[in-house]
Amino acid sequence: MIETTEDLMLGGRIRLRQPRDGFRAGLDAVLLAAFVPARPGERMIEAGCGTGAAFLCLAARVPDLDVAAVEREASMAALARENAAVNGVAARVEEGDVADVALARSLGPFHHALANPPFWPGGTPPPGAIRRAATHESEVGLGAWAVFLAAGLRSGGTASMILPAARFDVGVAALRGAGLGATLLLPLAPREGMEAKRVLMRARKGANGSARILPPLALHLPDGTFTMAVEQVLRGAASLGPA
Repeated sequence: MIETTEDLMLGGRIRLRQPRDGFRAGLDAVLLAAFVPARPGERMIEAGCGTGAAFLCLAARVPDLDVAAVEREASMAALARENAAVNGVAARVEEGDVADVALARSLGPFHHALANPPFWPGGTPPPGAIRRAATHESEVGLGAWAVFLAAGLRSGGTASMILPAARFDVGVAALRGAGLGATLLLPLAPREGMEAKRVLMRARKGANGSARILPPLALHLPDGTFTMAVEQVLRGAASLGPA
């Protein structure tokens, strides 16, 4: 049995049970959810949802969403279902793999799809199977994640991901290869004037427009506290980026 903690997100709007050890949801999940341009009543799917942090943050910001999610690890999928119930979100959480494109099609069509996919193709993975699967690619690379996101989308629907800035070029190519275009990038810098360490990216199914790079978002002030823009996301469930 997995030992868990219960944590609060979005200023206490969300209660999240997650493993005490191993991969734990945090800032990336909140920022990813804030970047999805969802509207009330629309349908969304998260691939590799873990314990459900991202889709719960999105549902807390946008009322009346029709929520679906896919997670390969049975223990994480069970926690995601439990977290959805505790937070009053009627989410359909399926055990499945992003290599199963037919699953995405069977669950869709969706207005929005999102993922915080494993992103490192090599190097030394962290200990623990679940944490390793969350950060390091296995036989399924970013291209397969983009294909899964695109497969369940309706025409014009959006796919959003968060990646290390060092992998943004691979992410853009993966989205384009899956038939997703007009990519929008939001670089995330630790502090103003510093290089971005993370990037949010969003593309639309069937779109042919040029890619755009938004001004970088600084996460922290010089004293280490969050900037006002980030505080508004973390505490007030504000959105990021244009609709």
